[in-house]
Amino acid sequence: MKIFFRYQTFRFIWLTKLSGQHFHKSHQLGAPLTLADFEAINRCEKSLPKNFNFAGDVLDQWSQKEKTGERPANPALWWVNGKGDEVKWSFGELGSLSRKAANVLTKPCGLERGDRVAVILPRIPEWWLINVACMRTGLVFMPGTTQLTAKDILYRLRASKAKCVVASEEVIPAVESIVSECPDLKTKLLVSPHSQNGWLSFSELFQTASAEHSCVETGSQEPMAIYFTSGTTGSPKMAQHSQSSLGIGYTLCGRYWLDLKSTDIIWNMSDTGWIKAAIGSVFSSWLQGACVFVHRMAQFDTDTFLDTLTNYPITTLCSAPTVYRMLVQKDLKRYKFKKLRHCLTGGEPLNPEVLEQWKVQTGLELYEGYGQTEVGIICANQKGQEIKPGSMGKGVLPYDVQIIDENGNILPPGKEGEIALRLTSTRPFCFFSEYVDNPEKTAATIRGNFYVTGDRGVMDSDGYFWFVGRADDVIISSGYRIGPFEVESALIEHPAVVESAVVSSPDPVRGEVVKAFVVLSAPFKSSNPEKLTLELQDHVKKSTAPYKYPRKVEFVKELPKTITGKIKRNVLRDHEWGRT
Repeated sequence: MKIFFRYQTFRFIWLTKLSGQHFHKSHQLGAPLTLADFEAINRCEKSLPKNFNFAGDVLDQWSQKEKTGERPANPALWWVNGKGDEVKWSFGELGSLSRKAANVLTKPCGLERGDRVAVILPRIPEWWLINVACMRTGLVFMPGTTQLTAKDILYRLRASKAKCVVASEEVIPAVESIVSECPDLKTKLLVSPHSQNGWLSFSELFQTASAEHSCVETGSQEPMAIYFTSGTTGSPKMAQHSQSSLGIGYTLCGRYWLDLKSTDIIWNMSDTGWIKAAIGSVFSSWLQGACVFVHRMAQFDTDTFLDTLTNYPITTLCSAPTVYRMLVQKDLKRYKFKKLRHCLTGGEPLNPEVLEQWKVQTGLELYEGYGQTEVGIICANQKGQEIKPGSMGKGVLPYDVQIIDENGNILPPGKEGEIALRLTSTRPFCFFSEYVDNPEKTAATIRGNFYVTGDRGVMDSDGYFWFVGRADDVIISSGYRIGPFEVESALIEHPAVVESAVVSSPDPVRGEVVKAFVVLSAPFKSSNPEKLTLELQDHVKKSTAPYKYPRKVEFVKELPKTITGKIKRNVLRDHEWGRT
């Protein structure tokens, strides 16, 4: 893919005159909230303010600290692509540029506060600009991976009633093929150096946009973002977060798990479509005033990865266990990482062997964390705590994490049950607000006095938690959540498939992968199995996001005879993992 804003626009950005400091309106009347205030709110020692806006209340404060010399000269965002292109923005420059982007969204795009915007962009600087611009204008941003197919995008645009889609070049064909079926979609904004009929050009509009913009005074509980999260049955659910659940809720995560200071540079490898990108590359990092480092790296490559750690002063690394599994296959002692001091992982269970190999080869610990799109970080191995290999660590503030049974009773140490969060009289502000237009699913997350995560685990006598597996059938592969129903629905569309059941299967690199058990229709029973496997895999890649395709396919005469798909999957999954 071509590098966006290459040459002309990069030059324009650097020549942009920075406007005077803008403050969130609520701060004109009183003292601005401080990092200490945000931490106190997270600990439930201080009440949530009525109004809050991350761009105005956090980013603009760091911009002011840059001016007064209270913050070091670190960039706020440092982007490279491995081909010689580089972008470094201070908080002041991020503020000025995001105001220009805000004017693009509200003026030529005609968007108004509360409108929903689908943002489907790769790891390019404009992803950060658009997200911050949405905050400044009170728009609800909905990140999506560029791997989404036309069918995925259609569902997201229709379910959300999105008014605008912001996309890169590679997404154009998919959007164009379904746009006629999206009556609520009013604007298509293209982030590319090239133009496209029917699309507004972000680069052209950005160059002429004013850098003067007053940040909207958003309520703390006002919607900020929607993330689509996969479940066992049906299409992905829309988990909605508020301005404060994301903008304040990750303060303690940034300080105690990520162990960040304003002098740090964090490289978080998450895809822009997932909430892990928001946690590590926006909120936790910028709440602490740290620099967010980004490598464009369209496809992961171990040599490029290790060279980056060697050549850039990255202090903090966060990536899925899959990446570390691949890295420890290399001779890591050959590399001298420039500044790396703190390594984190999450999104799937970490093998104790990988943790040990990483430490032996690099001298660094791996600090695992566990969380969810809906409620953020739940457990973590935090700096200074003893690490028990294989454990997710202890529960983190403000949550009271417990293991409960099906009736909502707390189980003693050593007993397996569901991982749950004890609730008080009020819903924690750092929770997601709701599954949009799905009150039944929202209500189903509560069992008695607990929020249930849908994951099963064990707590030991020292308060450390150990992941056992999903209580439902969701597959977590390389940190990606994959609903089996989505894959089964794609498979059944192929004429060779009479019936299928999709489960997780163990994998030494990805932790687990998608495996499909398939019953064939009569005309295909004599087909070459290798050739048909490839055909079914390609079919799924075209029908849904490519990362969901079954890496393993087994043709069977029949599937277990059970009443529900869930029981059927349980039988097959237990067999696959050697539990029967």
